Amino acid sequence: MARTVTLGPEYDQQLRATVMDVMRQLGASVESRNRSVAGSQEIETVQARLAGQEITIESETYIGLSITGDEHTINEISERVRQATQTIPT
Repeated sequence: MARTVTLGPEYDQQLRATVMDVMRQLGASVESRNRSVAGSQEIETVQARLAGQEITIESETYIGLSITGDEHTINEISERVRQATQTIPT
């Protein structure tokens, strides 16, 4: 079953870097990266593959930074991101 989790604000560059670091640590490969702007909305979509599963990482103005994919995989990614961001000094 597919699940989407919003990890935080789309403008948080440290969060974006952490998500990509976690994906690399887990062995994910980026298959495509698209960016578009429509009026005040900016959307960046990254398609990745992790253990045979397709993962979508999407950053959208006013919506946030989200990841979508297999429920188990998304739960693992979001937990690792949460743990990593708790150790980042503010």
